[in-house]
Amino acid sequence: MQSLFADALAQLSRPENTAALCDIHRGVERETLRITDQGRLAPTGHPATLGSAFKHPLITTDYSEALMEFITPVANDISVTMQQLGDIHARVYRELGDELLWPLSMPCFVGSAKDIVIAQYGSSHSGRMKTLYRQGLTHRYGGAMQIIAGVHYNFSLPDAVWNVLAQQEGKPLDQAFISERYFHLIRNYKRVSWVIPYLFGASPAICKSFLQHTEDNIEFAEMGKGTVYRPYGTSLRMSDLGYTNKEQAELKITYNTLEEYVAGLRRAISTPSTQFSKIGVKVDGDYRQLNSNILQIENEFYSPIRPKRVTRADETPTQALERGGVEYIEVRALDVNPFSPVGITSEQMRMLDVLLIYCALKPSPELSWDEQVITDKNFNRVVMDGRNPRLTLLDNGYERPIADWLEDMFADFHQVAQVLDKAHESADFSDAVAKQYRAVLNPELTLSGQFMATLRENNWDNSEFGMHLARQYKQQLLTKPLHYFSEHEFEKLREASVSAQQELEQQDANTSFDEFLQEYFRRAECKLPACN
Repeated sequence: MQSLFADALAQLSRPENTAALCDIHRGVERETLRITDQGRLAPTGHPATLGSAFKHPLITTDYSEALMEFITPVANDISVTMQQLGDIHARVYRELGDELLWPLSMPCFVGSAKDIVIAQYGSSHSGRMKTLYRQGLTHRYGGAMQIIAGVHYNFSLPDAVWNVLAQQEGKPLDQAFISERYFHLIRNYKRVSWVIPYLFGASPAICKSFLQHTEDNIEFAEMGKGTVYRPYGTSLRMSDLGYTNKEQAELKITYNTLEEYVAGLRRAISTPSTQFSKIGVKVDGDYRQLNSNILQIENEFYSPIRPKRVTRADETPTQALERGGVEYIEVRALDVNPFSPVGITSEQMRMLDVLLIYCALKPSPELSWDEQVITDKNFNRVVMDGRNPRLTLLDNGYERPIADWLEDMFADFHQVAQVLDKAHESADFSDAVAKQYRAVLNPELTLSGQFMATLRENNWDNSEFGMHLARQYKQQLLTKPLHYFSEHEFEKLREASVSAQQELEQQDANTSFDEFLQEYFRRAECKLPACN
């Protein structure tokens, strides 16, 4: 088994193949709450001077008007992605006035759920549908669960890399093979995804006020005036405090083939939910949710990783996958990095590249539902107690010390990093792995360990730490010059987004929203090409 991994690395390190590793495509989606200078949720709407949140390609909103989302264009250079992300933050801060961007994943003081204003996307049918979907999330899970912020990392390998693997297996390089290998990667990711909250979990402590919005009975220690924490916790954002849907487990969505995955999602959006049917769909003429199924739409599926393809007009995510296969993957397990003004660092991206290539190259047998449940249990153990040096995880039916497993993985990570360094003619990837290896030897060097150390050293509550960073990053970003985009480009994007939203609203002005939804779900539940 190890020989296949070593052989793939050897092939990729050949001079004729190394250039392919310089063409990995990446993108980042960073979420962040707008807050007042007193640390409360900003009561204002999405700044109109930034453009339409519905149609802007870089600056939008997620669940609420206050929860912003910044999206970088696809790039094959990590430094470019960091420039893009920095410019977007700088542009936004110039339009925020006295407001700040909250630098942590978990929100701080949230008084009444009524303070959380659902994102508004205008009067077009698709805009109303986006808002109604969020209304459904509110009824299903509560608003506070939806303003937890994260970072998504989009990643794709070039065809030249897939070609090396196809030759190794004696198979033709086609989209079916590429999709098969992306699911191969995803299964391995599921097996070892716990390494992400171990290294990069950054929400071991939360503001105590958040607990009034959750019913989960997690045991916490207390510190300061209003902070609760897990002594060895890493990512409370990814725990049951966060956004979960327990009925999804009954559908047993697995990742062995594209067809299996699509069929599972299609069941989810067409299977009625006992729990959510009690909410009602349209009550006294007003919609409460899009439907009463286990998932309203596919985006509601809770997963730390997703296979994806860019959708065309009138196409759902699963239909896009059916049409063209997997184009890239979206890693969704990352907390916002509080020690970066933009929520992520270039070093993290390099470590993620190493991890994902490791997952793509290591043998990856099918993952049964029972085996997948075990991977989820391992993930949850690390989320809650990952820095405990005595922690064990389940590996092939046995309890294995986490430190032992990490040692084995980092030996492989080092080999992957060397191949990437050869391609990029640098030592950046090996340096990233070496730095993270120090966190294997000492769990307190992880992001969650640094987070707790900062609270203790400064005698800060969680809220004080967040506000200190928010003010520091505002000063830093307000004076930051633009490197990738220009002010003129941002203005063009603003104008284009407003025009696109207005045009769509005019098109839909005289047609029925009810009929639009009915047609959308008719198409969503059928398999291509039958929907055309």
